[in-house]
Amino acid sequence: MSPPLWIAAWALLLHGCAAGRAPQAPSTRNDIRDCSADPPYLPPTATNTTARLAVLRGILRTHGIHAYIVPSTDAHMSEYISKRDARLGWLTGFTGSAGTAVVTWDKATLWTDSRYWTQAERELDCNWELQRTTSIESIATWILEVVPAEGNVSLDPFLFSIDTWNSYSRALHGSSQTLLPLETNLVDQAWGDQRPPPSSSEIYSLPAEFTGSSWQEKVAGIRQQMEQHVRRPTAVLLSGLEETAWLFNLRGDDIPYNPVFYSYTLLTNTTISLFVEESRLSAEARQSLRSGCPGPLCVELKEYGQVSAHLRHYAQGNVTVWLGTEYTTYGLYAIIPQEKLLEESYSPVMMSKAVKNTHEQEMLRATHVRDAVAVIQFLLWLEKTVPQGQVDEFSGAQRIDAFRWAQEHSRGPSFQSISASGLNAALAHYSPSNGSSRTLSAREMYLFDTGGQYLDGTTDVTRTVHWGEPTPLQKEAYTRVLMGNIDLARLIFPSNTAGRTVESFARRALWDVGLNYGHGTGHGIGNFLSVHEWPVGFQYNNVPLEAGMFTSIEPGYYRDGEFGIRIEDIALVVEAQTEHQSGEKPFLTFEVVSLVPYDRNLIDLGLLSPEQIRYLNSYYERIRAHVGPELRRQRLEEEYAWLQESTEPFPVSSAGTAAPGTLALASLLSVLLSELGA
Repeated sequence: MSPPLWIAAWALLLHGCAAGRAPQAPSTRNDIRDCSADPPYLPPTATNTTARLAVLRGILRTHGIHAYIVPSTDAHMSEYISKRDARLGWLTGFTGSAGTAVVTWDKATLWTDSRYWTQAERELDCNWELQRTTSIESIATWILEVVPAEGNVSLDPFLFSIDTWNSYSRALHGSSQTLLPLETNLVDQAWGDQRPPPSSSEIYSLPAEFTGSSWQEKVAGIRQQMEQHVRRPTAVLLSGLEETAWLFNLRGDDIPYNPVFYSYTLLTNTTISLFVEESRLSAEARQSLRSGCPGPLCVELKEYGQVSAHLRHYAQGNVTVWLGTEYTTYGLYAIIPQEKLLEESYSPVMMSKAVKNTHEQEMLRATHVRDAVAVIQFLLWLEKTVPQGQVDEFSGAQRIDAFRWAQEHSRGPSFQSISASGLNAALAHYSPSNGSSRTLSAREMYLFDTGGQYLDGTTDVTRTVHWGEPTPLQKEAYTRVLMGNIDLARLIFPSNTAGRTVESFARRALWDVGLNYGHGTGHGIGNFLSVHEWPVGFQYNNVPLEAGMFTSIEPGYYRDGEFGIRIEDIALVVEAQTEHQSGEKPFLTFEVVSLVPYDRNLIDLGLLSPEQIRYLNSYYERIRAHVGPELRRQRLEEEYAWLQESTEPFPVSSAGTAAPGTLALASLLSVLLSELGA
């Protein structure tokens, strides 16, 4: 594509992002901190960090460190972490899943993205400055400004990815400050004996009927990829927790909501080394892993803490180690000589896991049918109880979790339920607590983003509802979010298309009127694994979409201090049935496997096109066909009647006319896709 067309295309695509807001009046809210007041005002949700910072600063001075960088992740680059690894949360009081803190001898600053700005203002005390970005350049610039010349900047290399380490190294290169990796974690020292203990729960084997294939077949498949690679690697290093869990069909509960366990794997052409606390393996798991001994399918069990020493010894030979840079820490990476590395963004295990086989697809479909039953029970319960003023956000979250627990093969929620009423729903990742929870009201919108773990799959679904009279803005915004969900779900696109290339279809109805949202549009999901499973999705570092991948589709809109809207479904990438075929590979589309009706009270049919209404009616037919019989099997007749009423077909005659801006944008996107070669 020529530069002028690029510029024209993206100028139109991004016009909604650039739309500004009218100046806001000074805040009189009492749910966020006000450090300019005298004395400073802190809401009850803020944490006093004065003592913690004092202890850490004493340790910094002892080590001669002038600035210490603290990330939000663990040694496996996990998105969700155990309480033991919640160093950022303990130090700052901030409980969001993404952020970076830097502490100097006299300053403390937190960086986080737009999802968590309001949450941070609720949870930080006035010891902390908030920077509304996650840019490493911003962090490095701040460090260069506050750290004295010849000062030392330090971090734990086993908590930072390779790319992040390199970014800090480049940013500080040429300055008088020194970047020092320090394997002794200074936050752990400050935390002391108050730090939670490591998990001691059992690591167990999945029953065979809940696996896509045996672990021996998976190992054989990875070894075949090693042989076929042009570099002929001699080993694959697995650092991501879900990689080892998937490869060996093992599960644990070291991290809340995620059935994984602390481990590393080094898989060579002839040996398998699993680094794990062996005493925690069930007898069945140990027997399965050792069943091929001696031989190339014998799993050698080694202590979790031995991985660095073992890798250092292995790297002394004539070897090539294949690893995924997204999930490997700089601490492990630096052990292997550069000439012996085969680096790709994701390991072959991560890529293989992303494409579900036929059995895995059927399991996830079945999981979503049972999950829909639980969500429908919840929606009916809300309709009955909310008008009586008997439900708050916390009790609502507890109730949806309870409905899921009652379903077959349930293993609990897949993440902390987001149950948000009114202004709290404007926080994209708000979760209520027992001590701070708003009462649900028929006069406000209510957003719930929840999911379940089942032996046969993982779920994640979001619905937004209103039991009273929504405002015109609320109804229009909801409908446009729904339009974005539909437009992406029914899209047909060429094979090997990157998710980021088509992501804007979920935004275009919002962009038409200058609205937008600040989070990603979707993420992968596992089979009784992570609810956010990489590398599938619509972000810049996700891989091209392939048939067999599952992703969420979740556009939204958030009006700070007022309300929030999100509609999320899980969808399977499938081959599209097209009239013509272009090229060797068929085109692709999505099959939505979440089966929960949308709120009819919030839909403005006049904004929808006839095609969008036909899609809705077809989707509702599928919900009736799959969920209706399951409701009756479980003898939930009242829920069955609710489902029939909620999935009544919409009259196509109520459709409006597509706005010219939408049609122009769709045409322009078509040109853009063709010029990019998808």
